[in-house]
Parts: sequence; C-alpha cells; structure tokens
Amino acid sequence: MNPSETITIQTVDNKRQLNRFVRFPYSLYEGDPGWVPPLVGDNMKYVQGEGNYLNQSGPNQKIIATRNGEVCGRLLVGINEHLNHHKNLKDGYISLFECVNDQQIADIMLDYAGEWLLQRGMEYVKGPLSIPGGDDNRGFLIDNFKDSTLIMNTYNKPYYPDLFVKYGFQKYCDVYAYKSDSSNENIKRYEKIAPYAMERYGFRVDPIDLKNIQREMKDVKKIIDRAMPSHWEDFLPPNDEEIDIIAKQLVPYADPDLIYIARTVDGEPIGFNIALPDYNEVLVKMKGHLLPFGIIKYLYYKNKIRKIRFFVLFVVPEFQKKGVSSAIYWNTFRAAVNKGYDFVEGSTIWDYNEPMKRDIEKYGGEIYKTYRLYKKRL
Repeated sequence: MNPSETITIQTVDNKRQLNRFVRFPYSLYEGDPGWVPPLVGDNMKYVQGEGNYLNQSGPNQKIIATRNGEVCGRLLVGINEHLNHHKNLKDGYISLFECVNDQQIADIMLDYAGEWLLQRGMEYVKGPLSIPGGDDNRGFLIDNFKDSTLIMNTYNKPYYPDLFVKYGFQKYCDVYAYKSDSSNENIKRYEKIAPYAMERYGFRVDPIDLKNIQREMKDVKKIIDRAMPSHWEDFLPPNDEEIDIIAKQLVPYADPDLIYIARTVDGEPIGFNIALPDYNEVLVKMKGHLLPFGIIKYLYYKNKIRKIRFFVLFVVPEFQKKGVSSAIYWNTFRAAVNKGYDFVEGSTIWDYNEPMKRDIEKYGGEIYKTYRLYKKRL
C-alpha cells in the first residue's frame, strides 16, 4: 500500500453511512455480468433487518472500510443468540462481505469483526453466512463464475476465498447448487411412481393456497419442527415470527404451481417444498432501480422467466421413504415444464445433508456450483 493512503473503519450509524454501505457493491461489480443488482430500496430495507431475523436474533454491527475517503470494503458482523443458546455454541458470524482486491483492507475489517465478537464472549467466527432468517449470501462461490446467478443466491469476486484463507480462516463446509432441465429423463419416470406411492401410503400433494397463507404456513411450521434434524448445528426450526416473515416474503413472488404441501388423507401435513421463479432474470434488466422505467421492464420480463430455484424440501421422518419427496418433485417438475420453465437449480444443499444430496442425484440433478463457508477460532 502507498504510505500516503489511509484506511479507516467506520461503523454504519447514520443514513449517509448506510447509503454508502448499500451502494458499494453497485460500483464494485460494475460491468461484471455475474452480479445481479438488487433494487436499491429493497436492499436498503434488507440490510437493516426488514424481511429477515437480523435484529431479533441478537446484536450486530455494519461497518465500511474507506481508503482516502472512498469506500473499499464492507461487512456485517453479528451473533445469533437463539442459535447459540439452543446449540450450546459461542459463535459469531460474518455476512454481506465485500472488498476490493487488497489483503490489508480485508484484514483490517476482519480484525474489527473479531475484536467485536471477542468483546461479547464469542470463541469462533463463521462466514460468510446468511443474515438470520435469510437464505442468501451463504458462502463464497469457489467455482463456475460463468453460469448466471439465480434469485437470492451468492455471487462474489473470485479472490474473496483467498482473502479469508490468508487471514487464517479454514474451510468449515461446502454447500452445493444442483442443476436440472426440462429434458431430465430421470425424473420423468416418476410419472407413474408418484401416484402409486400416494395411493399406497395414503397421502396427497396440493399446491399452496396463497389466499390462506397463514393456515398453510402453520402446516409448514409443523413439518419443519418434526423434520429438521436436531444435529444440524447451523439451523433451528423457525419460530412463529420467522414463519410470518417467510409468509410475507413468499406471497408477492410465489407461483403456487411450484410450491406443494403433502398431507395424509386425514389432513396431517407431512412434507413441503419451496421453489420460486428466477426473478434475477428480471432484476438484471432493471439495473437496481424501479423508476422511471424499472416497473415497465418488470411487467414485461416477469412473464418471460425460464428458470426456477428450488430452495428447500422437508418430509417428516415416518414418511421419508414412502415417496413423498418423489411426489413433490414430480408435481413441481410437471408444473414447471407446463408453464414454460426449462431450467431448475436446487440450492443450497449443505455437504452434510446426505439424504437430500442422494434424493437430488437420484432425480438426475448434477452439482454445478460450490459455495464454501469458513470458520476461525478467535
């Protein structure tokens, strides 16, 4: 670094600093075809905790790094106290990391985050993680910077993993994105298997009823409470408030033909999935702004979306080997093809989630992107 250059860390405590925090990626990724700019207004709300569980989960701090007055890096450091309490952890997390290609700047920001966590009694830091209650910004992409980035998934500069490793982080785990398309012959064979399983084991698969979303989300919560493995260190079943947040996020963007809830003949919920159209195909046209012409572009391009992202699928333990996941996959695939979607990404699947990996690979899914999470002892 030039001796005349001065790097400073500033906490984001006012509107001006918040604006600089939010807008930094727009300049950092300018001209990078892999990055899809979110709407500035929505992003402003998101980083403040609207539509996620950031502020309810525990303390957090946003910072920016400046060099001679210009923003050159940012991150959010926080503590998920709910997760730590239930899993008996002393972990902090890093999210929303962005940085120019300069190890010293990354080190100074990461030093700040480590000291902030040490002062609050933490022993480890993990990252980059999603903001609590979110399903994005998880890990650094370490391969395949060529294929497009789907809705709420991660894209980063290729040098980011090196910045973390050189600082002293080690691999914590990998999470995967799988791909499939409308020509997938493996899943087509479930056209007969799925109806047979539903009849034999006494269940049905219904598209989500968005007009009765509160009722539907109560059933979703019942399924997650029973289906989420207790040994998953990084996850807790959502509480009622988090379920309400998910519902509010879902309704404006959901295609009910892509989301299903499986129930027994007696109406007991036993499985569900969430898949969404890839609205990044629209956002990339809007350049981060709704006005003056963004709304016109949105209305025009939203009906031309051809990709979907399959976020999650849960089945309660006693039905996990009775064709419920097959029936959900088949119904989603059939509806997607009928509506003109021709590509599906299943993501992000943690490397320790062996049942889900086996399911997806059995249906013909192939890993095409890998995201890496890191961990460091403080």
